[in-house]
Amino acid sequence: MRRISFLLLSGFLLLAVFVQAQTKTYSILIKGGHVIDAKNNINEIMDVAIQNGKIAAVAKNINPMLASQIVDAKGMYVTPGLIDLHGHVFAGTEPNHYLSNGNVAVAPDGFTFRAGVTTIVDAGGAGWKSFPDFKRNIIDLSKTRVLSFLNIVGEGMRGGAYEQDISDMDSKKAAETALAYKNYIVGFKLAHFRKLDWTPVERIMEAGKQTNLPVIIDFGGNLSLEELFFKYLRPGDIYTHVFRELSGKESIVDLKTKQLKSFVLPAQEKGIIFDVGFGGGSFNFNQAISSIKAGFYPNTMGTDLHGGSMNGAMKDQLNVLSTFLALDMDIPGVISRSTWEPAKAINREELGNLSVGTEADIAVLRIRKGNFGFKDIAGNKQVGKRRFECEMTIREGKVVYDLNAIASTPVGRR
Repeated sequence: MRRISFLLLSGFLLLAVFVQAQTKTYSILIKGGHVIDAKNNINEIMDVAIQNGKIAAVAKNINPMLASQIVDAKGMYVTPGLIDLHGHVFAGTEPNHYLSNGNVAVAPDGFTFRAGVTTIVDAGGAGWKSFPDFKRNIIDLSKTRVLSFLNIVGEGMRGGAYEQDISDMDSKKAAETALAYKNYIVGFKLAHFRKLDWTPVERIMEAGKQTNLPVIIDFGGNLSLEELFFKYLRPGDIYTHVFRELSGKESIVDLKTKQLKSFVLPAQEKGIIFDVGFGGGSFNFNQAISSIKAGFYPNTMGTDLHGGSMNGAMKDQLNVLSTFLALDMDIPGVISRSTWEPAKAINREELGNLSVGTEADIAVLRIRKGNFGFKDIAGNKQVGKRRFECEMTIREGKVVYDLNAIASTPVGRR
């Protein structure tokens, strides 16, 4: 009889626990973190609650009894999931394919979540010929949200002669592909063209006009930046590798006078978006420091992630943000430029913010204090006192990265 009573009591307790779990208002509650959400002008300690994969509440002192899982974020920053505007994730095994189904591009999930990135935009790896392969092999299989700037070159970013082939730059087919895959393609990319010829720019601008989508330009040759900014680019179009200083390519800071060129700030005021695009060969402190002294700051913090840059000076999205902290930008400024600003740049304003009802993509970041060194692609070093570190990343309401198990229950407390 005692055994039956014990079993009944145990059953009732289990049922009570089950009912309680089912009646919880929130699946995850992030408590006590410093929330930065540029869209909603939040820059203070708040709680963030998640339910059914969506942001359910952002408020002070949300009752922890309402949540199934509690994350203590005291002393940390809670931000929208970071958006990397400039990556190369069309990874593959094809020989001679560089960043288009080749082995220099990287599969996204291994390099995004650990840096707080929940959305990455592939910058031109796929062209209008290869985009279906990119979607099938990478976009559809990745937990990271992967979007695309479609290359104006049909073969995509295969390098060498492929990217010099004007006959493969088809505005009409690029536009048709973008419209057919409008949920994934957010604009068009031109890169690496080396000849003194404006035809590729004209072709990509035509595709942009046909679809009302932005273009992102990586100038490969020594054409005039001023002409690019004021004759061709529209407000909302993007110029990447803004702090590049390489022989044979015009830079925004005069190499002799070390002064920001007079047309750069007016171009930004016109509405052109300037992306860092750090990469393996496209960021120099000489350019960045002189620009910031002149009052010019980048609009977005794209990494140019690929197999070379992630093991070089760039490393990852958080290292890029930390580099700009070392250049005296503030924390809200660099967070905004890697969340809300890129979301607006790609016309995906449902991303990059913590508005109630939006998909719960969240980064929980810690600032480490100490003596840190940051370098550019020329080997120059800048010393900084702060470095970002990702503690946890949430994608669609699920924990996908947890550095120190802050979302887990300690052993012995279950």
